[in-house]
Formats: sequence, C-alpha cells, structure tokens
Amino acid sequence: MKNHQSIRIFKNPILELMTHVHPIVPLLLWAPIIFFFYYRSYSQYHLAPREYFLIFFMGLLIWTLAEYLLHRFLFHFETENKFAKYLVFLFHGLHHDDPHDPTRLVMPPVPALLITSFLYFLMWCIFPLLILDALFASFMIGYLFYDYIHYGTHHFAMKGKVAKYLKNYHLKHHFSHDPLHYGVSSPLWDYIFGTVTNKKRSSLRTRLN
Repeated sequence: MKNHQSIRIFKNPILELMTHVHPIVPLLLWAPIIFFFYYRSYSQYHLAPREYFLIFFMGLLIWTLAEYLLHRFLFHFETENKFAKYLVFLFHGLHHDDPHDPTRLVMPPVPALLITSFLYFLMWCIFPLLILDALFASFMIGYLFYDYIHYGTHHFAMKGKVAKYLKNYHLKHHFSHDPLHYGVSSPLWDYIFGTVTNKKRSSLRTRLN
C-alpha cells in the first residue's frame, strides 16, 4: 500500500491534496465536536446517566440508518446528468474504481462537514432540544465507527468473527455485480429493506435447481 498510485482527479494540487486523508483526521476533527455537544447537553439539561445510555444507542441506530440511506441513494445515485454523475464519482465512484487506496478510505473533512451539517438540521427538525445535542454526539460516534470499520475492511486483515464478517460483507458490495450490501458498520438495514441478496436472481437459481 505504501507504493499505491492514487487516481488523480484534480489538476489543482490543493484540491487534489484535499481528497487524500490520513485516517487519524476524522478522530481529530470529530472528537472535540462530540465532546462539545455532550458537554452542552449536560450543562443545559442534566439528563440522568440511564437517559444518556439510551440516547447513545439511539444515536448509533440512527447513524446506521443514515449510513445505509446515504450509501444507497446518494453515493449510488443513478442519473444521466453529467454534473451529477461527476459529483457522485467524487463522493463515492472514485472509491469503487480504486477501493484499496489507503488515503481515500475515510471521508474528507469538507464533504463530511457539509453532510453532517445537513443531517444535524434534519435532526433539529425532528427531535426535541432536550435530547438533540446528546443524540447528535452519539450519532457522530456512530459515524466514527463507520469510518474506521470501513478503513479496516480495506486496509487490515480483520480479526475476530464480527470483524471478519463485516470485512467480507463490505467486500461483497465492491466485488459483486448486484447493487447490494450498503451497510458498512451494520447489515441491519440491508435485511430490513431487502438488499442482502438479489431476490430475482435467487428465485431464478431456485427454479433452475
């Protein structure tokens, strides 16, 4: 991986540099933001520990849904518009063209900030202020789990049953011809929305056998 030749997408060296991200960057960027939102939540609302516990798991669950929806409908958005196709390529198509580029396995800060700002606004519209900050902080911990699980699936020999399962699950998304396996940190929503297997192909295989 040290000698990996990345695909160049910008002539401008500054823009090109911004597409390459060291894996420590998401932690350095988001850890202070997560701490701030937890601190603001506690200083304003003083929720009980059991409430933070429930909000934490609620935030992780919401993240897995957001991860699935973004991956399936935004990062794999099908369009004939050239500009939209180019944006999809920048956000995700590039990763499919070169899935093992170690400098492009975590989300660059600029698009990450844009997407999470929009998601925070959506959460602000939906959830009460009482839990909003703690929920968003927990949501962002889910995002960090996603980023590092994604990095690990492409860059490390994952150990342990769960880690190996997630690695194999995600690699199926890259190397299968079917549009499936959109979950990275969890396959939950693939099972709920039926994107674990190609039902048409499976039913055809059953009839042939």
